[in-house]
Amino acid sequence: MNNKRLRIAIIGSRGYPYVYSGYETFVKELSERLVKQNIDVTVYCHKNLFKESPPQVNGINLVYIKTIEKKSLSQFIHSFQSILNACFLNYDIILVVNSANGPFGLISKVFRKKTAINVDGLEWLRPKWKGLGAKYFYWASKLSTKFYNEIITDSFEMAKIYKKEFNADSTVIAYGANIRYSSKPELIKKWDLEKNDYYLIVGRLVPDNNADLIVNEFVKSDSKKKLVIIGDVPYQDEYAAKIKKVEDDRILFTGYVNDQDELAELYHNCFAYFHGHEFGGTNPTMLTAMAYGCAVIALDTPFTREMCDNEKHAIYFTKEMGYLKRIIEEVEKNDSIINSLKAISRNRIAENYTWEKITNQYISLFNKMMGK
Repeated sequence: MNNKRLRIAIIGSRGYPYVYSGYETFVKELSERLVKQNIDVTVYCHKNLFKESPPQVNGINLVYIKTIEKKSLSQFIHSFQSILNACFLNYDIILVVNSANGPFGLISKVFRKKTAINVDGLEWLRPKWKGLGAKYFYWASKLSTKFYNEIITDSFEMAKIYKKEFNADSTVIAYGANIRYSSKPELIKKWDLEKNDYYLIVGRLVPDNNADLIVNEFVKSDSKKKLVIIGDVPYQDEYAAKIKKVEDDRILFTGYVNDQDELAELYHNCFAYFHGHEFGGTNPTMLTAMAYGCAVIALDTPFTREMCDNEKHAIYFTKEMGYLKRIIEEVEKNDSIINSLKAISRNRIAENYTWEKITNQYISLFNKMMGK
């Protein structure tokens, strides 16, 4: 009987333990748990982002690959070099994140390497990728289904889209979250906030997150609470600038909040969390909100309904003018529904979105790929 340790290479993120976005969080949470299950894990890292280059951290092997500094091409070039490197080494499986890396599956196919790709969301529909960018993401996503052995979608709704759009079957493995409780509520006083005195938006100020819609509806409402907006965009942007110009004493822009304890307490102590994300499968920010005990008021999409088990874990709004305004005014008059959502929000994570469950699903997929 062959008990050789399974060797996995993970490619397509900025690296480990560097955490910048959902991809890096995913790589961190998955890698650390795979290592505890006696799986050999190597994560490919952007050398440019690391001051030091230890060969191993927390039992995870690290390979540092240089890339160009140009924002639009750095990840692309890095993934190309990483996959090429990995194909010359004796990994059992190469796990790639991000459908933008779809074309590179041709390299691993030529080398007859077993590969899986986590394709994430509907990047080709997002307003930020107009024209050529949108066409590339669609093309790359299509090639993912041709070149990789296994396609991983992060929700059943996303799996339906890949089946309809590309006639491709996929394995559904969601994103995860870690349940957390408030321990330092006094941290929100930094922004002169009180528990249950504010709504919360967390995310980049980009059109497909619909912060403008939420802000406009909130401003028109007679809400007695504040609206706290965490996030920004790391560049000059007309859309974000327009939102920040809205004049209302109830609105507070914090920009990025990098202290994880402060960020957590802003979640824990909000009256309700607004979720306006439109495209994509299982959304990490939404899961965090539920894992931290928030009541969710969300844009009505198939993805959100899947995450929240339809009406069980959320109140929904549409883009219809005045719809969200009415919800805001109703829940402030009668907050019993908000309190009931808070009471059960973590249950949804415990039953469906723990990192332990997600890790076990990846291990099952790897075993299937190895013919075990």
